[in-house]
Amino acid sequence: MRPYVIRGIKYYPTVVGVGDEFDGRASWYGPDFHGKHTSNGEIYNMYDMTAAHKTLPMNTIVKVTNHDNGMSTVVRINDRGPFVDTRIIDLSKSAASKINMIATGTAPVSIEILGFESKGKKKIPTIAELKKSPQKATISEFALQIASFSKAEGALKTQELYDNTDGYRTVIKDMENEDGRIFKVWLKGFKSEQEARDYKSQGNFENAFIVRED
Repeated sequence: MRPYVIRGIKYYPTVVGVGDEFDGRASWYGPDFHGKHTSNGEIYNMYDMTAAHKTLPMNTIVKVTNHDNGMSTVVRINDRGPFVDTRIIDLSKSAASKINMIATGTAPVSIEILGFESKGKKKIPTIAELKKSPQKATISEFALQIASFSKAEGALKTQELYDNTDGYRTVIKDMENEDGRIFKVWLKGFKSEQEARDYKSQGNFENAFIVRED
């Protein structure tokens, strides 16, 4: 995570953990930036569930709650900003609409870290809010573990985002460890370990690792 400079100010990406919370003011950005590149190289789509933050690692999954009305939404960090001292996060138009702050422009919010995603090459499509509960799935053959979360909603969002990526399917593994419950997201459908390795070597989910269920 490299520091960067905007308007003469140097920003240092921070290390955060699942469950960390921050309070501040949110804003949103839309038409003026739609179709332009974000800080991580994606094309900004104001209808995707994404957000900009000055220092959170790219692809951090966060829950944003509007203190004015109690409404919440889940977004992925894929851009830098807002570069205004009084604001901590800049939401996409769709994300802002989920917590009813389009008209006001800004709102007091809390941000909770839900988890982190590996980076895939495919641009993420628009998602709907997820209401179903996590499922236990049986995985056969080989898969890539692309993310893990302590809360189900982060896993559900990641599953929806990456399902059917290049023809592969995502499933959630609901497991227990010494720290409690953990939800792992696997991209499955690889017929061999070599196929999974070849897929990773092409720049897909470079931080993922290969798994196999006995």
